[in-house]
Amino acid sequence: MKMKVCVIGAGIAGLCSAKTAIQNGMEVVVYEQANEVGGTWVYTDDIGVNEFGIDVHSSMYKGLHTNLPKEIMGYPDFPIPDQEKSYIPASDILKFLNLYADHFNVKEHIKFLHHVIRVRPKANQWEVIVKDLKNDKVNTEFFDFVMVCNGHYHTPVIPNYENKDKYKGKQIHSHDYRFPDPFKGETVLVIGAGPSGMDLANEISLLAKKVVVSHHLPEQPKSKFRNNVIQKPDVLRMTENGVDFIDGTHDDFSIIFYCTGYKYCFPFLSMDCGVRVEDNFVQPLYKHCININNPTMAFIGLPFYVCASQMMDLQARFVCKFFSGQKELPSKKEMLEDTEKEMNERWSRGYKKRQAHMMGAEQINYYNTLSEKAEIENLKPVITKIHNESSQRFIDDLTNFRKEVFRIIDDETFIKIK
Repeated sequence: MKMKVCVIGAGIAGLCSAKTAIQNGMEVVVYEQANEVGGTWVYTDDIGVNEFGIDVHSSMYKGLHTNLPKEIMGYPDFPIPDQEKSYIPASDILKFLNLYADHFNVKEHIKFLHHVIRVRPKANQWEVIVKDLKNDKVNTEFFDFVMVCNGHYHTPVIPNYENKDKYKGKQIHSHDYRFPDPFKGETVLVIGAGPSGMDLANEISLLAKKVVVSHHLPEQPKSKFRNNVIQKPDVLRMTENGVDFIDGTHDDFSIIFYCTGYKYCFPFLSMDCGVRVEDNFVQPLYKHCININNPTMAFIGLPFYVCASQMMDLQARFVCKFFSGQKELPSKKEMLEDTEKEMNERWSRGYKKRQAHMMGAEQINYYNTLSEKAEIENLKPVITKIHNESSQRFIDDLTNFRKEVFRIIDDETFIKIK
């Protein structure tokens, strides 16, 4: 009998997980609560909850162009079709994901408009309770394996500042941002200078009267903003009309715009699944993906500051090598020891819990580990090199970095055309 695999989500992670499991001879069912593939790349005007009373998943906004070049946003075995530009519209990524799903016949395994309510271990299997949204029915299915691919850009993190409830202006999280029009003529405080904070501060400054970016980066980004954008340190407290900053200054704002990231959130997992999340540290996981307490469950796509689709494909191949029985996992004791050793090394370098799955410039080490342990093909070194280069350019020249064009020469080499 074929092993049954439940894949939760049909975004970038879910599609390559399903495709890899199918190629490994498994019976695959993908549950997707939207009516199409793409996950966070699906745009909707809706915010809050949708027509079925479920929280809107996507954080996509109108006019978004990728902040990474397309040359590293495809899958290892299925690149994004060539075109003149490297930085492309979000709609092109969605077209690509549909192309991928069609090419590998993944869509026939997807149950659209199916919302996963609960996953729990039961009699050496996984009981998965799912709501068929279209027909308003609840079904229960059993699987041998579960691959959690629900993404991590859907549940906002909003800081709890002193006097937050006394502030009289508008408060918005980037999850609910769709277009810049509501910021026209406003004085805006953008909290956070990660990729979304930088990008959105630049975008809304076209219409806003004034934009202040509050952050705690050790060095100010070299990127030049428009003249109506200034940078300030962290917020100390909020007031009725604005905020006090930690440097002792005060400013008034009509809108506070939180670009403060997202929580890893798995509301469908029961307590006895054996995984807990503490300040975005999902634990205990072997190699950031396999549930050590119940190793027939895996999480695809947790690491960040990575070549996302490339890494997710590598993780899926890593996981399926063990799920399919081609390789045997280390013992629970060995996996716990391996994970503890890695995390202690991270803590010793000053990593916080919320950075437990952050890779960044050292991502190549993670890819090497996955490929070596599972004896699978690694990612091409050129992919990581382009990622590191483009990420730095984003920080250094927010206005112009998307004009650059990358071309891959071979597995190690790329060129850049300005």
